[in-house]
Amino acid sequence: MQPTSHQLTSAEKKAATALALVFSSRMLGLFMLLPVFAIYGSELVGFSPLWIGLAIGAYGFTQALLQIPMGWLSDKIGRHQVMLLGLGLFALGSVVAALADSVYMVTLGRVLQGAGAIAGAVLALAADLTREEQRPKVMAIIGMSIGLSFAVAMVLGPMIAARAGLSGVFWFTAAMAILAMGLVLRTPKAITQAPQRETLAVPALLGKLLRSPQLMRLNLGVMLLHFLLTALFIALPQQLLALDFGSEAHWQLYLPVLFGSFVLMVPMIILSVRKQQEIGFFRLALLLLIAAALLFWLGPSQLPALALALLLFFTGFNYLEASLPALLSRQAPAGQKGTAMGLYSSAQFFGAFLGGLAGGLVASWFGLTAVYVLSALLVLGWLLLSIGMTVPAKAERLSLDLQSKSSGEVNALLQQVSTLPGVLEATLVPQEQRCYLKVEAGRFDYQQLQKLHP
Repeated sequence: MQPTSHQLTSAEKKAATALALVFSSRMLGLFMLLPVFAIYGSELVGFSPLWIGLAIGAYGFTQALLQIPMGWLSDKIGRHQVMLLGLGLFALGSVVAALADSVYMVTLGRVLQGAGAIAGAVLALAADLTREEQRPKVMAIIGMSIGLSFAVAMVLGPMIAARAGLSGVFWFTAAMAILAMGLVLRTPKAITQAPQRETLAVPALLGKLLRSPQLMRLNLGVMLLHFLLTALFIALPQQLLALDFGSEAHWQLYLPVLFGSFVLMVPMIILSVRKQQEIGFFRLALLLLIAAALLFWLGPSQLPALALALLLFFTGFNYLEASLPALLSRQAPAGQKGTAMGLYSSAQFFGAFLGGLAGGLVASWFGLTAVYVLSALLVLGWLLLSIGMTVPAKAERLSLDLQSKSSGEVNALLQQVSTLPGVLEATLVPQEQRCYLKVEAGRFDYQQLQKLHP
């Protein structure tokens, strides 16, 4: 059980790189519409604030519905098959949107893009291809690729749209999906499968985790976070145009703002961990979101005010986007991380859909700046919801293969393991002949476990 190496092997590095590229290329295509649709979609039949929101957020609806089922399907027919199916649907949706002359067909294309919900299959394959002690590093690489793809999308979307229009953006995303399919074909297939409960959702556990107060706070939080992101880009691009800030130059605002937000966010993460003030910095990030929404509302006719608001927004957004999954991993019970992450991902994408729908409706009824008032009120509610939030000790996850042991030996081992210093939870899953452990980082002694379970 003691890690034999602190370094990724060559095969693990290749798997991590390939899967990160697959994941990020798809997320890049989903994000690229955010900064451009409110501007370049105005020539489409049926264009309106409501349909801006629906087209931007439509992918979130099918992502939320299919995220968990597609992960289950990858267990039945294989990871690669589901990934190819999902990327094929994504490419098809991109082509439908590229050929569209109405906002309704673009929305249909976005729904098809979202149907390519391959996150569960990608993460499960990453787990299959890596050793247990190195798995968190590979997952972190894939996670970081999402943030990078978002930053690239904010810059690349306006640049491509300025030269090739809205259809050019969708043709680009279709090409990216096809390239990703080529990467999938070159990614090795797993010989063995990783413990399923740490990578994919278990149907029997969904109801239990939905009722967990701490996990509910995190799921509602990520839903609100992506609600805010989608709603923001219903109003902001049009406000920039109203200030004679040409659409072809919008990337010149997004690039320094995103870079500045990362510069500000990294010290927040370091200080929150070093000073053990994660909840305090969590609430600071929420206050930054509220301040940003108020600045967007009060200074819609001033470019410096909008730039400052955008900087505050993305500083808070990036901090929360990075810290929420880490908090979720620590809150999830032993053997239930896959289910917790599945619910979390579904809530994340459902928030994007709701943000598009509600933001579009509010903009239609009350004007663009009303979207920011709604955002400020929702974040204020999130701030109140954070009362009672707890941060458990940093935990690592292990699983013990018990196939060679009798039932008596298993029960005896479970009792002994449960009393080891640093063991937070031990969960026996008889049908898998496996025991899942959640252990306190820095306090658990791998050598003691090695003696009990060589």
